[in-house]
Amino acid sequence: MKKESVKLGAVYACKVSGEIQPVRLTKANSQGGWDGTNVRTHKAVRVKSSQRLRGLWPKKTLPIVAEKDDGKADDQGVAETVAAVEKGNLAEGVTVPEAKKERHSLLNLAAKALAEAATPLNCKEMVEKVLATGLWQTDGKTPSATLYSAILREITTKGDAARFRKTERGKFEIVTK
Repeated sequence: MKKESVKLGAVYACKVSGEIQPVRLTKANSQGGWDGTNVRTHKAVRVKSSQRLRGLWPKKTLPIVAEKDDGKADDQGVAETVAAVEKGNLAEGVTVPEAKKERHSLLNLAAKALAEAATPLNCKEMVEKVLATGLWQTDGKTPSATLYSAILREITTKGDAARFRKTERGKFEIVTK
């Protein structure tokens, strides 16, 4: 986001401690950047760079919340929508954004491809099947190496709960439960 387009008083989606949070910018900081308040926690936040801002809060990350007549976003409305999404209690007519639905990541699609296959597959075969579905695309040079790494990472971190099992060198099968 450009520094010139930042407006004080608006609620922005801002990266705070590794998560995107709603932050209302209250004033410019004398050392550069802005001071604001996290709408969820009401704690003070210092935004040093416009690179941490991801755009206006309700329009970029959650369902759009009606704005007041004065042009500022309704903090209470944002907080209610955030709480409803987190609890799963959505009002009638409000839908969960696409980001909350199933993601079309290479790892998830590879698990589906393995489930459909009758025999263990290597990563190159899984990537070819995923690309053939059209649900995932890449410009990367080695997506099969990336998939191999992700599968091994899942097996290592999740152990018996992992979706994949290594059958032989370079080949995996889906774990049926």
